Formats: sequence, C-alpha cells, structure tokens
Amino acid sequence: MSSLDELRNLLGEPAHRQSRPDDWTEVEQHVGSSLPSDFKEFLNAYGSGVISGELVVFHPREASPLLERMRKTHGVFAERRDRDLSRGDSEHTPYPFHPEPGGLISWGYDYSGDEHFFLPCDPDPDRWKIVTMAHEEGCQTFDGPFSGFAVAFVRRLLDVERYHGIEPEALEFLEPEDLEELVAAGEIGPVQPSFEPC
Repeated sequence: MSSLDELRNLLGEPAHRQSRPDDWTEVEQHVGSSLPSDFKEFLNAYGSGVISGELVVFHPREASPLLERMRKTHGVFAERRDRDLSRGDSEHTPYPFHPEPGGLISWGYDYSGDEHFFLPCDPDPDRWKIVTMAHEEGCQTFDGPFSGFAVAFVRRLLDVERYHGIEPEALEFLEPEDLEELVAAGEIGPVQPSFEPC
C-alpha cells in the first residue's frame, strides 16, 4: 500500500471535488518545476484544509491559494535567513528559499508554529524531501514524500498519552470525570485522524 493510500485510509474518503487540469500551472511555473505528484493528487482530492486539526495544506484554487502563501512565506523566511547570515548564524536557516536555486518551497504549516517545505534535492519532484522549520528550533528533514510525512504526522498525534496536552500541575486539580470529559471532547489526548476543508 502506498503512503498516499494509507493517508486516505486514515482520513477517510474526501468529499467530491472538481479539479481542473490547469489548477497547478501557475504554481509550477512560479516554482520552475512540477510539484510532487502525491501532494497534487492529495490536494486535488481533498482541497485546502486541516489534517487532524493541526497540519494546514493549501490548494492553488481555493480561498487561501497556495501560490499567494508561497510568495509570502518565502519572502518572510528569506529575510530571516539574510538577518541570520549577517550575524554569522546559519544554524536555524541552513537552506535558501525559493526563488534562490535549490531553495525551499513552502507547502503548509501546523498550529504548533512550524512551517513545512519541499527540499528540491533531485530533478524528480517525487524524490524531494520535506524540511520542517520547527518553531524557534531550527530544521528537521523528513526523508520521504509528502504523503509519508503526513501519515507520520497523523500517527504521531494519534499515538500520544491519554492526558497529553494538559499541564502536569493541572492534573492534581481535576477530577477523573473532568479529565475524561476533556478526552471525550478531543481537547487532550490522542487526536483522531480527520480532514477539515477550509
């Protein structure tokens, strides 16, 4: 089973969407390359939205278009990198950003404050890696396709302790039934795989 099939199994079938063959033309002209096929296939099926209440992705033809987001994100991160390099600090931003050659290509973010990019490290976009600019912590690289990254992201949220997300000090003040209400409401604990269009 491919990681894209696994992701669909976790999230469930998408609502029917109508995609057009030219949806990606403007974005790919801007990037100067095709984007990874599993990324485009996922977004053509699901559209812009939030995976498991945390990971936000963008389709080119929706209310928050991908190209607009790319341009803004690349500009912000390129400025940050220039500042870091002028201070002799390249630890937090070791990669350039598009349109620099080999620059990272934005595709989404998560509510923890992390930005996610494609690293165009191969002529074949289906072999690109994922780089996460972890909020205030530098870079993390995922050695696989978008769908593999998304599956790992969903599974990580699903595989947390029952009371994950609540401050340890608060545990002593909450009754067991209050904790169970928070778990049942999805406010703490494992996050069930889902996709919410936006």
